[in-house]
This record gives sequence, structure tokens and C-alpha cells, in this order.
Amino acid sequence: LHEYQVIGRRLPTENEPTPKLFRMRIFAPNEVVAKSRYWYFLSKLHKAKRASGEIVSVNEIFESKPLTVKNYGIWLRYDSRSGTHNMYKEYRETTRAAAVASCYQDMAARHRARFSSVQIIRVAEVKAADVRRPYIQQLIQPNLKFPLPHRNTRAAKRSDRSLIIAQRPSTFY
Repeated sequence: LHEYQVIGRRLPTENEPTPKLFRMRIFAPNEVVAKSRYWYFLSKLHKAKRASGEIVSVNEIFESKPLTVKNYGIWLRYDSRSGTHNMYKEYRETTRAAAVASCYQDMAARHRARFSSVQIIRVAEVKAADVRRPYIQQLIQPNLKFPLPHRNTRAAKRSDRSLIIAQRPSTFY
């Protein structure tokens, strides 16, 4: 999934020679889908459609620090089988696009919501102090450790290994 900045406007007319530009940040697998989603959202927000408008530019937005792990809050709405619901979810990812991709996967897993029925309203980086969800809070602790309590060491060479050993293996460290 990529993040695109799509800028478009209505076509110029005699009444409106310089139409207002509308800019959106859209998450999509490619530029074609990004343009399609742009017109989908714009027709809902303003009285504009693809036939009477034009796209001025499409640019991919890249993450400034793609190697650091950050906390992201995602506001979304989705259509379920019973109705439309608003939702806030938190993810720990390296990029905004990765956070949104894991959000789509999560919505598909937990709520059976398809890509077309999920609308991302806002994506924001959340400070560690402002994280609300406990499943993200448990990963923010300063001295977090992942111990490996039950390890089974093997001999490096095949000739040193044997099927029958005099004592049980010591797996606790």
C-alpha cells in the first residue's frame, strides 16, 4: 500500500475560470486506484465528479524516517452488515502506509470489512504518553524484554550430536 497526494479541481467554466483546488492524501496500491478513490471521496464531499473535473497532480508521499518505529492512531469509518460505524485504532509501525495496511488487514480479520467498505478519515502519529490502547501501551515500556526461557542447544557439528545422551537436556538459562 502506498500513500499518494492527489490534487484535482473542477474544469474551468465561464462563471468560474479558476476553480478551487482540492487536495487529498489517499492510501492505495497504485496511482490508478488512488485517482479513483479521490473522485469517490470528492463526489461525497463536494459537488464534483470525474466527468466535469480534472486531476492536476498525483505524487507519492514517502516517510521521512522509515526505519524508526512509531505509534499511529487511525480514525476510520466502515460499513458492516448492520450499518456504518466510526472507529479509532492504534498501530505500531515504521511508516504511515504500513500502519494503514495493517489496519485494513485487521479490519478484514476482526470485522470482515472489505477494502471498499473501509474509509480512512485521519492518520496521525501518537506520542507514547497519549497512547490509549493497552495492547500498544505494553510495547512502549522502556526496558521491554523478550526472554527465551526454553531453548534447546544443539551441537555445532553433526559428529558431536548423538541420539542417546546420559542426562536430560538443560533448557533453562
